[in-house]
Amino acid sequence: MKKFFALAIVSVLLITAIAASGQKESGEDLSLQNIIDKGTFVLGLDDSFPPMGFRDENGEIVGFDIDVAREVAARLGVELVPQPIDWNAKEQELATGNIDCIWNGFTVTPEREAVMSFSEPYVKNAQVVVVRSDSPVNTLSDLAGGAVGVQAGSSAQIAIDDTEGFRESLDEVVEFKENLTALMDLEIGGVDAVVMDLLVANDNINRSGKDFRILDETLTEEEYAIGFRKNDIALRDAVNTQLEAMAADGSLAEIAVKWFGADITIVGK
Repeated sequence: MKKFFALAIVSVLLITAIAASGQKESGEDLSLQNIIDKGTFVLGLDDSFPPMGFRDENGEIVGFDIDVAREVAARLGVELVPQPIDWNAKEQELATGNIDCIWNGFTVTPEREAVMSFSEPYVKNAQVVVVRSDSPVNTLSDLAGGAVGVQAGSSAQIAIDDTEGFRESLDEVVEFKENLTALMDLEIGGVDAVVMDLLVANDNINRSGKDFRILDETLTEEEYAIGFRKNDIALRDAVNTQLEAMAADGSLAEIAVKWFGADITIVGK
């Protein structure tokens, strides 16, 4: 698995280098100006990742990240365009210019920092294990010999591999396209547990009322940030500036309270 990720990262680096070649030749960072000129800011996301970004009952893309990004875009004078993507191909979508950023509960990892630039973190998170309420599993070690579900290409997948001894103790790691599909499989007993983001797990359990619980023992603690192409520093810095302004005037906290019931953001704190 790690070998696969290493090859994927090399491929993305090559693509990024090609995509950025014109910008390097001019010696200018036009990333912000390009957004302003076209009048749109295209946000790449997994549209089944509540409460960060997902489709409501009317099929509209909503969520905490969407509200924050729409406000940032408005302050930049452009229109936000949420663009659903295959999360397992998110780095390629960014590198080839199909999207302007990845903004959807996107965890900062060393592997991702190698191929893109990140905004300052705005929310803390953790990778946790979700089980059925009647499950005998209470610790990571209780899952030895079991099957664990995970979203393909997610930071949860990286956390499974990087948690010492955990991956080796499992009988099987089952990849799903979406967390919601993984949880459906957990509900019917197809897997023994699902590893996923704490914020998303809490939201799903509270929203759905399903008979799940979260283990106290976590795999990793982490932070969410916005991913940009490696050389798009002007755009990244402009977004950072707006996030800081929103933290200062209280609008970032207001959006957090709407979606989480409390201000869980960490910008400027």
